Amino acid sequence: MSTIGRIPDQDRLTAAQILSGLMPRAEAVLIPLAALLAGFAAFSLFLLALGKSPAEFYALVWKAGFSSAFSWQNTLSRVSPLVLAALCVALPARLGLVVIGGEGAIVLGGLAAAVTGTAVANLPSGLGMVLMALAGMALGGLWIGAIGALRIKRGVNETIASLLMAYIAIALMNHFVEGPFRDPASLNKPSTAPLAEGLRVGDMPFVAAHWGVFAGVVACVLCWILIERTTLGFAARIAGDNVRAAQVQGLPVARLVIGFTALGGAFAGLAGYFEVAAVHGSANASLIAGYGYTGILVAFLARHNPLAILPVAVLLAGFEASSGLIQRRMDLPDATILVFEGMVFIIILLSETLYGRLRIFTPGFWEQS
Repeated sequence: MSTIGRIPDQDRLTAAQILSGLMPRAEAVLIPLAALLAGFAAFSLFLLALGKSPAEFYALVWKAGFSSAFSWQNTLSRVSPLVLAALCVALPARLGLVVIGGEGAIVLGGLAAAVTGTAVANLPSGLGMVLMALAGMALGGLWIGAIGALRIKRGVNETIASLLMAYIAIALMNHFVEGPFRDPASLNKPSTAPLAEGLRVGDMPFVAAHWGVFAGVVACVLCWILIERTTLGFAARIAGDNVRAAQVQGLPVARLVIGFTALGGAFAGLAGYFEVAAVHGSANASLIAGYGYTGILVAFLARHNPLAILPVAVLLAGFEASSGLIQRRMDLPDATILVFEGMVFIIILLSETLYGRLRIFTPGFWEQS
């Protein structure tokens, strides 16, 4: 029998071994990617039902978010809060917690940074900026850390608690901005006193984006090291898989829960600091931009992997940047992007049921092929 065109048995075995090793790892990439594409398809059907062109929609998303230097500037300006808000979800998720209250930590962190900025206006600018960032992180960490404490001490569901506390945080921010901390000069839009120019965060060199983007990258790298390369991260993963087993092994589950939720809240508070110091210049209603809720989608799409959060945040930031252009060109409401993100989020949640169930991602499937 001719052997031309046949793969030798040893080469077949090698290919099978390679695939059996790669496919289980590819599951965490291919399933979210397929869910994202399915979300695009579902939203396309929604647009067709409205008599709108899906091709035009996605072309406008590309044009507004990624096609030019100006587009990238708009996109990157939204990356920092999305990355830091996603970490507020991803870190507690390693312990099996679903915390969705990052929006509250962002607005309170921004308020704390703005008030601190007024108090330290006479200090050297470098010291003042550090104190502002620490104030934002401290209040954000306390706010979300309290949710972890409620879970451990009283068994309060962290998802409901974080959502309700986000509304409380927004109400508190509005109260203080419109009351005790309002700048008398802010007539039409209540705001805190504007920050001194020396306390404003500028853009990075050669990049039309502020330093919050760099802070987000550093935060993701540090969180990945914490989770994957430290004993604390290992203990958190054990507790997330089986709390009872972790307690039997003597792991400090309570401290892990409170610590990881507080750390996630601190990152969300840092996002509030950058929104005040780099974007708005004061605390006002513009802080309530929905980044905390979009951060939930970023974290789930990234499978709570801090390094995967970065590219996903860039993608979602591009979607957010296209909202205004889509509204003008396609005569669609400003909330169209929110509908799009909501559809994608639902399909991503549904895709969670596929993990471990598709034989193509098991080593045995390729070894038998």
